[in-house]
Amino acid sequence: MEKNLTKHSPVERVALAREAQRPKIRDYISALFEDFFETHGDRLYGDDKSMLCGIARFGNIPVTVAGNIKAATLAESIECNFGMANPEGYRKFQRAALQAEKFKRPIITFIDTPGAYPGVEAEMRGQGEAIARCIFMLSSLRVPIIAVFTGEGGSGGALAIAVSDRILMMENAIFSILSPEGFASILWKDSKRRDEACELMKLISEDLEHFGIADRIVEEPEGGAPSDPKFVFGKLKLALEEELSALMSLNIDELIKQRRKKYRFIGV
Repeated sequence: MEKNLTKHSPVERVALAREAQRPKIRDYISALFEDFFETHGDRLYGDDKSMLCGIARFGNIPVTVAGNIKAATLAESIECNFGMANPEGYRKFQRAALQAEKFKRPIITFIDTPGAYPGVEAEMRGQGEAIARCIFMLSSLRVPIIAVFTGEGGSGGALAIAVSDRILMMENAIFSILSPEGFASILWKDSKRRDEACELMKLISEDLEHFGIADRIVEEPEGGAPSDPKFVFGKLKLALEEELSALMSLNIDELIKQRRKKYRFIGV
């Protein structure tokens, strides 16, 4: 990108990524896709309202769309568990992704979550296994996969639907092993040092691009995505068109080879 991305500090970026008024997955679906049809349930336990899955058309291309559901109001946030998926949410995603492979539909995921739900009930229903199964599945899935970080991307809860051929990050999105508060609590036993943690964690978009984790940064307007959502949708649509066209031109075996290479060499 030609734009200077350093005008906001990491602390400010975390605040921007968490803004309640940032566009949510349903906003992106309405702006970028046509004929969206939502699917429900994991055919095992229930329908997790924090994970959205469905099929749609991106231009003339049938695609599978999935991602975390966040809300702008407290009541809606409680209903969707503040974007933190349970095991049945990840199993619903597995079901949608395997269906996409069966019908040769590219997958586009939208990530905006502080992490997977850490409650006792989630652990009892196999949270760790569900996340691991997603990562295992996506590493070999025989369709193009694009992951878009639209806000906060936390821990394995984000990684579970982020293993992909291309990772796109909105300019003020973040991706980290855990929250800055959690990082500070573990490292220094003091969550109040979260600002210091933000500086150390290298969680902002250009750091992630530098380390070869993010493949492309999508520009946001001055003031962040909420100040001009149409600008954001336009920039992301162009990025998705270019990346999807490039991925669909590849032989599927070459695609998977490149995907695996990408993840094996992150951090080298």
